[in-house]
Amino acid sequence: MAANLDSLILDLLEWIGPRPKAYAEVMDAWRTSCPRMSTWEDANLAGLVELSSSRNGGASESIVCLTPAGRATLDAMVERATRAR
Repeated sequence: MAANLDSLILDLLEWIGPRPKAYAEVMDAWRTSCPRMSTWEDANLAGLVELSSSRNGGASESIVCLTPAGRATLDAMVERATRAR
């Protein structure tokens, strides 16, 4: 992956990190038709995010959350940033 794409994937992980997001919300914010900006797709292929179903009352909702690998990547980024200060 290119350096700027790595940065965008880290931005995506940081954005999702605090709490799972609805799939529709993620797609509104991160989907693109530009083949050079495939942040969502690349994070998926790398196994950093996962899509699952959640029951919200009686309805089922698709949610996106970090995988253990995604959480570890995000934690490593935070640790590097903390050490750099």
